[in-house]
Amino acid sequence: MALVYIGLGSNLSNPLQQIKLAVEALSNIKSTEISKVSSLYFSRPMGPQDQPDYMNAVVAITTQLNPLALLDELQSIENNAGRVRKENRWGARILDLDIILFNNQVINNERLTVPHYGLELREFVLLPLAEISPELALPNGKSVLTLSQNIETNGLKIHSKLR
Repeated sequence: MALVYIGLGSNLSNPLQQIKLAVEALSNIKSTEISKVSSLYFSRPMGPQDQPDYMNAVVAITTQLNPLALLDELQSIENNAGRVRKENRWGARILDLDIILFNNQVINNERLTVPHYGLELREFVLLPLAEISPELALPNGKSVLTLSQNIETNGLKIHSKLR
């Protein structure tokens, strides 16, 4: 069984509902179980600011799936939510599901980079991750709690508990 952390984000089509539906869909992935769910957070968008704020969360799961099989499942959930992949990496989206960490593995291939690139720079990932797993260390040995305590919050606000 692998311990995996997934980042969730949405800023279109009722983000709260999108995140709730995504967590439900995650719980229905075969050979996978949700172990922890962070609070919901509001964050400013990365990139262009002419879009709505994001709602973000981090979910910890255990799974028997390999990283690419899990990625396929996550992309299927995104597609079912109506996500359209565009050239603009920083644009608004209905749903974004990212594998943040997969066990303590470092993965670099054309489809998947783990730990998720930019993880150490994103308050909307670090703070919910530290909330549910403050003892966690990244594959490079850095403490998630320490990183979260030293990052600029950029107006990040807790919205509510999801579960």
